[in-house]
Amino acid sequence: MDALTLLHQRSSMGKLGAPAPAGESLEAIYQAALRAPDHKELRPWRFVEFTGEGRERLGELYAEAEFQADPDVSDTVLASVRKKPLRAPMIIAVIARVTPDVPGVPRLEQVLSAGCAGHGILLAAHAQGFGAMWRSGKYAFDPVVHKGLGLKDDDELIGFLYLGTPGGRNKPVARHDTDDFVERWR
Repeated sequence: MDALTLLHQRSSMGKLGAPAPAGESLEAIYQAALRAPDHKELRPWRFVEFTGEGRERLGELYAEAEFQADPDVSDTVLASVRKKPLRAPMIIAVIARVTPDVPGVPRLEQVLSAGCAGHGILLAAHAQGFGAMWRSGKYAFDPVVHKGLGLKDDDELIGFLYLGTPGGRNKPVARHDTDDFVERWR
């Protein structure tokens, strides 16, 4: 697949099954992430990979966050929350590891760099025939989840990338009119 076809056809895949990327495929995915724009080579990203029982541990962390937010939460809700990370065989948390007070490299630029690394993961997965979906939601912003993942005060959880083998059909990719998004100064 050539680069432009990849960029034009990548879309989120909600149904993901086994197998997840592994071995050389997974290494290629991480190498693509590490090519994100990176001013002053700060490498402002960190990845936490969840597979197997690690996904169940992440589900427990979500349930703990839910319980801390509402101690009266029902067992049914907690059971549902615990299952969320089981929707794919692999999840990668993308974390912006921000170095504060770097001259010429503001916080926003470092967070965007981590976001680009996440996008690199999605593109590299798609290029190899895997499906992926970027999810954030309330757990990406929850302090209990942040603490459980070992985030430092200046870190930011960009999102959770769900990866696996596509389990459904690809939705047609909408073509947009670039004139709706581009302002041209001539």
